Amino acid sequence: MSDTQPGPDGAPRCPWAVGSADYLAYHDTEWGVPVRDDHGLLERVCLEGFQAGLSWLIVLRRRDALRAAFAGFDADALAAFTPEQVEEALAAPGVIRNRAKAAAMVGNARAALALPGGLAALVWSFAPSPRPRPRVLADVPAVTEESAALAAALRTAGFRFVGPTSCYALMQACGLVDDHLDGCCVPLQGPRRSVRSRRSG
Repeated sequence: MSDTQPGPDGAPRCPWAVGSADYLAYHDTEWGVPVRDDHGLLERVCLEGFQAGLSWLIVLRRRDALRAAFAGFDADALAAFTPEQVEEALAAPGVIRNRAKAAAMVGNARAALALPGGLAALVWSFAPSPRPRPRVLADVPAVTEESAALAAALRTAGFRFVGPTSCYALMQACGLVDDHLDGCCVPLQGPRRSVRSRRSG
């Protein structure tokens, strides 16, 4: 029996999605949709970094403010931030005011620009083989072998605030894995396996 719960329209959804309108919209339109471009993945790496120690709902509700303060997470613009610009960004309304995280985002942008082949190629090279959707929440892992390997590769490349747990959340959010529960109304997406998967050599 699935752990799905009916949303406001009666359609079954992952239970975490039915607690707020923000979660519902994110679940239905973004979570698990494959993100394969460098810009989209850098933004999500940065947002996962801001999420450390906080609820994802806080980040979701402050995402627009963070985008505005941090140059839309454009790698070239963010990588060029000076310490003074970081302070200006932290003073902007609605942002998450954490200097260590903000400085890490600038460093992550610089690391992303230095990656041979780009960030998307690196992230998607750790996509695991497709598996059936989990039936219950207890079947959804917090960390996997692939997320630990991705975190290690990102740290080696100079990224910060990228641990195995946050990397698995990234993989869920960006469609490397499909952790919508079996029976969830969100349809299956297209092929997820990277043609350059490190697991396939």
